[in-house]
Amino acid sequence: MNIKLRSEKNIPVLALGPESAGNFSFCFNGEIFHSRSFGDLLEEKNFAKFKKELLFFLRKNKIKPMVILTDLHPLYKTTGLGAELAKKFSAKHLKVQHHIAHIFSVIGEKGMPEAKNAVGIACDGTGYGLDGKIWGGECFTILKIKSQISNLRIERIGHLENQTLIGGDLAIKEPARMLVSILSKFLDKKDVYNFVKKYYTRNQFELLYNQLKQDFNCQETSSTGRVLDAVSVLLGFSGNERKYKHAPVDLLEKNSTEPYGDLKPKIIEMDEEEAEGKVKEKKEENEQKQQNQNRQNGGNNKRSLVIPTILILETTSLFEYLVKNLHRDKKRLAAAAQLYLAKGLYEIANRAQGKKPPAVYFAGGMANNKIMSEYMKSKGAIMNEKIPRGDAGLSFGQIAYYLSANSGN
Repeated sequence: MNIKLRSEKNIPVLALGPESAGNFSFCFNGEIFHSRSFGDLLEEKNFAKFKKELLFFLRKNKIKPMVILTDLHPLYKTTGLGAELAKKFSAKHLKVQHHIAHIFSVIGEKGMPEAKNAVGIACDGTGYGLDGKIWGGECFTILKIKSQISNLRIERIGHLENQTLIGGDLAIKEPARMLVSILSKFLDKKDVYNFVKKYYTRNQFELLYNQLKQDFNCQETSSTGRVLDAVSVLLGFSGNERKYKHAPVDLLEKNSTEPYGDLKPKIIEMDEEEAEGKVKEKKEENEQKQQNQNRQNGGNNKRSLVIPTILILETTSLFEYLVKNLHRDKKRLAAAAQLYLAKGLYEIANRAQGKKPPAVYFAGGMANNKIMSEYMKSKGAIMNEKIPRGDAGLSFGQIAYYLSANSGN
């Protein structure tokens, strides 16, 4: 697929995309070639096809890229391949955060409109975050600025509440692990076990529960996909397995009917350190920071120290609601859970709009979810129509981001 973009950049740029849905894109003179999807590159045969077709494309078109873009994740096969190719071609190797690339896949498809005061919402299963955690339910503000480094200022202003992946990636394969970690926030141990005893023996559960409490081999995530996986297990639409990517979420969506209207998004504002689970700074520590700041400014800074804040859409409260209402129609509860996430993230975006409503872009694999996408569309959010909304369109988004960030530089 070839797409023309309005861009001042004429240097050849190659983007290698993510790992779960292999694809690459190449840009030169304002036109982007976007490849087909090669499937999950963790499967060696898919990665071999991806690499073979990529190298053939470069040779056939006599291409020598000057910039190579990859995902931020340090362990992706495409990240490693990008480093190899950058060395081979003496090119710059730059990494683009997964969800920012998702959002720019929409911006790029729409012809690179000005991203002034825009808000981007990205929802998917897994993406490596700038803080090293696993992101997947994110809200960013996107501002056009004048800078020698980048013409964009992107700030993460909100996200889904962080939950715990017990055993890391094993919680993706066994979604009941995610359910254990969330329910443990408000139920006692015995009640948590009653919800998952069909999947785990008592001894297996004890090991998982102790692993959670000791924070051993656990990761925090704001993933939309993982939350909906756990909802699907709780409501009985999915078992404790993932037969294919997004399988539990697909089953949840297929079994959804009319949502209940009594579930309202619960959004809290936290300072960034508290949101990351760190201990809040003591008053005297803030005062010391203020004194240091005053000294750096010649002792004339009278402003108080401002701690950045971030908006969190609570997902634990979603599960409290579901557990309390399990006697009701589970198909309506399924729809209500998906709508809760869409409404909450849009509300976070709406709070960032100010007086002049900006464009709101909705992207990522969960933008294929009918309930979430229809709600976002009803609010005027802009979504991909040509480029795939999930990871199969990510390399295109990486290039669109690079061109926007470097326009005029």
